[in-house]
Amino acid sequence: MKIAIIGFGSVGKGIASIIRDKGLGITVTAIADSKSAAIDNDGLDIQSVFTAKENSGICGKIGLTPDDVISDADFDVLIEVTPTDAETGEPALGYIRRALSSGRHVITSNKGPVALKYPELKALADENGVEFRFEATVCGAIPIIFSLQNGLAGNKIKRIYGVFNGTCNYILTRMADEKLTYSQALLEARELGYAEADPTYDVMGIDAAIKLVILANTVLGYEKTLEDVEIVGINMITSESLQLAGEDDLTIRLIGEIDCEKEMLRVMPRVLPKNHTLVVQDTLNAVTAETDLAGEVTLIGRGAGSVETASAIIADLLFIRKLNGRCA
Repeated sequence: MKIAIIGFGSVGKGIASIIRDKGLGITVTAIADSKSAAIDNDGLDIQSVFTAKENSGICGKIGLTPDDVISDADFDVLIEVTPTDAETGEPALGYIRRALSSGRHVITSNKGPVALKYPELKALADENGVEFRFEATVCGAIPIIFSLQNGLAGNKIKRIYGVFNGTCNYILTRMADEKLTYSQALLEARELGYAEADPTYDVMGIDAAIKLVILANTVLGYEKTLEDVEIVGINMITSESLQLAGEDDLTIRLIGEIDCEKEMLRVMPRVLPKNHTLVVQDTLNAVTAETDLAGEVTLIGRGAGSVETASAIIADLLFIRKLNGRCA
């Protein structure tokens, strides 16, 4: 199986390192970053690409673009892991459309295209007889989409709710455990790389809301947008409120919820018992599905990180290979 990777930040590097180290029988024929691309249809030397990136800041030849990769490289699967634009989905949306239209499978960690254009992209994949997979868009290493679609097949899902953002969870954990202020905990999260320089998407609840939209549309068949989600972030939570809750063995977590009976989506801080299943620590995510047959099913794991997110990409990749034979 031959693959091309568009996006060579932390997730792209994680994917390449797993393929390099695990001997999965996968050939990487192209890698593109924001300024360059490397293409070798016989297979790139992945370590050489890492070395070039480390030494020069680029992975390949300046002037080559992701569009050149899609046009000129020989590959079966496009792995698209560029940063998310929740408003337009671009440029990832264009890359995904082109690859699907040319008969290539696509795997993405990019939430924008899936949240904005899932029905179109799924139809395009079906029309061209290829797979469009996106497990990594929701909760990183947790196989939440596959579990809801396949592991709970035959169940009526009544409600999906949980901790969908590791940055917020880390901040709230530190505020409660160490009595840090919101600003102090946010600064610590930035220093550790858990929060972006502009953490607005995370702390205002937007990232969690986008993930709810993806689950609602891909698993439940809704046609929701970000505007349909009621959103309250964590920026107004004080350490005093967490300490007060703690006196009664309670704490606060940012909870995303899909109420399937009402088709209602919301993200907001909730007061929960400290021993509640969803009260996970630091950057962990936790999601519970309430069903008619299986009861409550909860998945807990790492919701972000280079290798963790790459794990979900690799799982999708191996699923496609198994579905289509070793040469996808």
